[in-house]
Order: sequence, then structure tokens, then C-alpha cells
Amino acid sequence: MLTTLNATDLERRRQAACPPGVAVQTDRFVKHAQNAEIWDVDGRRLIDFAGGIAVLATGHRHPRVIEAVKQQLDHFHHTCFQVTPYESYVTLCERLNALTPGAFEKRTALFTTGAEAVENAVKVARAATGRSAMIAFSGAFHGRTMMGMALTGKVNPYKAGFGSMPGDVWHVPFPAEALRVTVDDSIKALEQLFKTDVDPRRVAGIIIELVQGEGGFYVAPQDLLTRLRRICDEHGILLIIDEVQTGFARTGQMFALGHYPVEADLMTMAKSLAGGFPLSALTGRATLMNAASPGGLGGTYAGSPVAVAAALAVLDVIKDERLIERANALGQTMVDRLNSLQESIASIREVRALGAMVAVEFSDPATGLPAPEIAKRIQQCALEKGLLLLTCGVNGNVIRFLFPLTTPDAVFQEGLALLEEAVRECGQTDRPR
Repeated sequence: MLTTLNATDLERRRQAACPPGVAVQTDRFVKHAQNAEIWDVDGRRLIDFAGGIAVLATGHRHPRVIEAVKQQLDHFHHTCFQVTPYESYVTLCERLNALTPGAFEKRTALFTTGAEAVENAVKVARAATGRSAMIAFSGAFHGRTMMGMALTGKVNPYKAGFGSMPGDVWHVPFPAEALRVTVDDSIKALEQLFKTDVDPRRVAGIIIELVQGEGGFYVAPQDLLTRLRRICDEHGILLIIDEVQTGFARTGQMFALGHYPVEADLMTMAKSLAGGFPLSALTGRATLMNAASPGGLGGTYAGSPVAVAAALAVLDVIKDERLIERANALGQTMVDRLNSLQESIASIREVRALGAMVAVEFSDPATGLPAPEIAKRIQQCALEKGLLLLTCGVNGNVIRFLFPLTTPDAVFQEGLALLEEAVRECGQTDRPR
């Protein structure tokens, strides 16, 4: 429903109607969006470098996605696949089986959210192995459901106040130079875990993001994945790759796993899969995916025909518009700009990227300590200039970039200019705090 109210009136209504637990980042109530631009109810324009938190690889309202949805609505919009199935669900599963890395027979099940895909990955892992324990990494984010929270390696705001988490979930440190954790440290912690806390013969799966999302955009070293694969094979543990945020061309490969010389047993996907329509997927080895009993997987809205139509169009757009190549080009352009800024901005500790998953981390140059106040200040400064940014990291001192891969060159360059202005004006450590 369109409104004629301004943002101030809408914010008053939001606070009266919605709980604070559903936090919002800005007071910009959106009225219209197209590709990489948003206009709010007060007529203010924003360049979108957030992409709905990695959902909009194909941008806002891509015409081919919108047309596919309209055509589907002309036929039917819901039946529940488990009651009366439809061809498009099967077609999407076939395409994901073919697109995901791994030269083995696969099966795919569709769901609604990334957290739901993760929950079902745990269910499949337990059903296939007859084991219960799960291992995840510090700094990880796997969703806001109870099992998702248990696997997530960040307390605030995701676990705080919600009581005890589901049991038999363990964490080991994620390796990153900025965290002063090496791959050897992570593997030693895992081996120690097997000695002191959980028998590896009781572990169903190890789940990992290849680029940590909420954790700070730390990229998993190849050596870590090689050694994890070896450990999983040794102990009969399943390796589960969470591609919810990294999937669908974002990292300069269709999936981040394409950068690594290993195969996953199970892979979760969501976010950019359907260009903004709620849809997620779990793909894995057929022998594993077939372990759940009939009726054990699924959901009333899982694999919505409208979202499936959008997803099939998204996959076509990624291929036809060469968005994998586009991700690498845009990512490199941003990295070059940030590296140039780092030469004069002492608070920039590190610039890191995998394709178009780019992040810049801020610290106090005098102490070396994380500087979340600088990241937040830059984010707010950029917003005032008309650029939408996201922060992340366990310490909140990282700005991450998730712009649509379809962003036009002129808009992208405009966004980079606004970013540089915000960093130069608000990224210095000698400003009042």
C-alpha cells in the first residue's frame, strides 16, 4: 500500500507498531527502487551498496525477473508443492544440481529462508550419519532460528537474551590475519575439541561460510578447506558449505566453492537465488539427501511457484549478462579505490575481497584496537550523502559492500565518489568521539 506520509510520521508509526527487536538501520522508508537506486517517501535518492543484504545480485526490479513473476501469477501463485507439484520446482532443482560444484549425483530441496536451508542441512546430516553433533566457526552467521543461533558464532545481537541454545553444537576459531588466528590455530582447536569435548564419531557435520558475512568478510584460506575435507573424510563427517550470502556470482564464481579445490557434501543457498523473492535451497550428494524419510523435509511455502519463477529468471540473467565477470570487474575497481584511500587514511586497517564481496576494516592506528565508532560514523556520513552501506564484524568495525552486480558504471562510480568523501570526512581518528 502506497502512503503519502513522510518518513517522520512513518517512523512514529513503526515505533508504535513494531518491536525494537526488529531493528532498522535507517529512517529512509522506501517508495520506489530500480536496479541500484532507491527513492524514499520524502523523495531522497540512495545509491544501494547494501543490496538487501546480498539479496539483489540482479538489482531491484530486474525486468526479466518481474516479467517471469507476472507470467507465473497469470497461472497460479500457490498450491504447496507437497500437495500438487509443479514443473518449475523440478526444473530449478535440476539446474541447481547441475550448477553447484561436484561431479556426483545430487538432489535439491527448496525452502523459504537461508536459516531454513541451514536447519534442513542439519536434519539431513543427522539423518544420513546417525550422529547429532555439529561444529561451526566463531564469527559465523547461520540464521536467527534456534539451531541457526546455536551455529552462529556471534552473541550480540543474535543470541543475547534468548536463553540456552540447542545442544551438541561446538565452535572453533575462524582463521584470519586480522583476528591473529592462523589455519594451524583453527585445526589445532578442532583437534583439541575432539580430544576434550566431542567424539568425532558423534559429529554429523562441520558447517562453514567461505566468506564470513556478519563475521567481517574474512575469506577462508584454501589450506583450511583442504584440511577440513581431509578431517571430514577421516572421521565420516559431512562438510557443509553455507553459500547463503556468497552464492550466485557474488564472489566472481557462481558459488564461492568454485575458488576451492574441494567438494562439499551439502550446500545451502538463499539470498540472491530469487532476486528478492523468499526462496532457499539445499543441494547435496544424492545418497545423503535421500536419507530423510518422506515428509521429513519441506514446508507449506517451501519452493513457492512465484519465487521459483523469479529464480529461474535470475539464473538466466546471471548467464546472459555475464554477472560473474561483472562481479570480478566491479570488485577489483572498488578494491583499487579503497587501497588508494588506505594510503592516506590511517584508520583503514585492511581491505579484503573475493570478487564483489568487498570489505574495509577500521582500527585505531594508535592502539591497533578495532574502531567500530569510525565504521559507524562513515556509514552515517555516507547515508547523509545518499549512499547506503552496511557494517559487520564481531566488533562492528567493518564496512561491507554488497551492491547489485547490475549496477551501471556511472552509478557505481558515483557511489565510489560518495564513499571516498565519507571516508575522508569521517574516517579520521582525530575527530571528537
